[in-house]
Amino acid sequence: MATIIKIDIRSKAAQAFLEFVKTLPFAEIENSKRYNAETEKVLKEVKEGKTIKAKNSKELFKELGI
Repeated sequence: MATIIKIDIRSKAAQAFLEFVKTLPFAEIENSKRYNAETEKVLKEVKEGKTIKAKNSKELFKELGI
């Protein structure tokens, strides 16, 4: 039998709790992605610096060729 617990790990207390749970022999941690695949891809590109910086919408559309 399995019980799923969702933990918001943004706080130090939650992170400490998760680290404790990982040490338990009967607990299994399964990480899930926060967003769908396309959003995860875009977030990765932003972290890698693959973005366009535009001053305003007209400049942005010009950069995108619209």
